[in-house]
Amino acid sequence: MVLKVYVSGMSGNKEVKKRQQRVLMILDSKHIQYDAVDITEPGKESEKEMMQNKSTSNGGTVSDPEPRHPLPPQLFNDDEYCGDYDAFDMANEIDTLEVFLKLAPADTTAVSSAQIELKQENGEKDEVKAPADAGEGEAESGDADKEKEKEKAEV
Repeated sequence: MVLKVYVSGMSGNKEVKKRQQRVLMILDSKHIQYDAVDITEPGKESEKEMMQNKSTSNGGTVSDPEPRHPLPPQLFNDDEYCGDYDAFDMANEIDTLEVFLKLAPADTTAVSSAQIELKQENGEKDEVKAPADAGEGEAESGDADKEKEKEKAEV
């Protein structure tokens, strides 16, 4: 699978240029391999058409909130549409970039299992705190019973 980032090397829109640079910078910093496809280069008309036809998000900017055609950057995994800059930025912020980019499951498994373990650890801590809020005496006696059971198991 090849991640493709559709960009415009000749855009007069500064916001589009900044968005393109940010996407490429983030992908480089995370060591994610990609192909940058400049849709303004001669001979890339079919790539440009494909990007415009398959993009479900228009990539609107502050200066052009409803563009006629989808604006770069647009991201695809092979020919499967991933999203535009706003969706990419959100996925990066909430740390789900690999899922957003539809990368191979092997790339995301390690992250997912680590996140699950952390959630389980946090969940156990939250469960201990929750009964304490409801009735402190019950939580303390429950903790004391657990400690006695551990001591019995060790003997």
